[in-house]
Amino acid sequence: MSSALLMIDVQASFPARDYWDEALAEPWRQRQRALLDSAREAGIPLVRIFHEAPGSGTPFDPANGLIHPLEGFDDPAATTFHKRAHNAFTDTELASWLRERGIGHLLVSGIRTEQCCETTTRVASDLGFTVDFVSEATLTFPMHRAGRTWSAEEIRARTELVLEGRFARIVDVATLGEEWRARVA
Repeated sequence: MSSALLMIDVQASFPARDYWDEALAEPWRQRQRALLDSAREAGIPLVRIFHEAPGSGTPFDPANGLIHPLEGFDDPAATTFHKRAHNAFTDTELASWLRERGIGHLLVSGIRTEQCCETTTRVASDLGFTVDFVSEATLTFPMHRAGRTWSAEEIRARTELVLEGRFARIVDVATLGEEWRARVA
C-alpha cells in the first residue's frame, strides 16, 4: 500500500499566536524534521496542508501574509491543500488526490495535536485510509478550561488514548525509520 506524509498546518501563522511556546516547539521541530527526512529517504511523498481563515484578521487570514511554511519546513511537497475546516478533507480535494495515486496509508504530523491533526486522523480513518499518527511529530500547547490547565503532554496523551486502535496506530519517528529501512533491505 502506498503512503503519504501529511504535514498539517506547519505554517508561519502559529508563532504569531499568543500561546506559541518556543520551548515546546523546539523538540517538536527536531522530530518533525527527522520525520520529513526519513520519509523523503523512503520515497514517501509530502502533502502539505495549510489552514486559512479569510477575513478573520487573525494570523490565519491570508491577508496577513503568514500562510506559508514555518521556517525550516519549506521542503518540496508533492501537493499543497488549503483548508478552512479543522480536518484536511472536508473542504479540499485531498481524498481524491490520494485515491487517484493509489495512496491508502497516511502518516499524520503537524500542528495542533488535538485539533487539526486528530480531526484529520479521525476523518481519514472514516474514509477508509490506514493511518499512522506520529504523535511525537505533532505539536500542541497548554489549554485552559474551568480554572484548570491541561499541559501539552496531557493533551498528547489523551489524543493517543482516543486514537490508538480505533482510528490509528500511534507510532514514533524512530520506529517508522526502522520499518522503512527494513523494506529496502
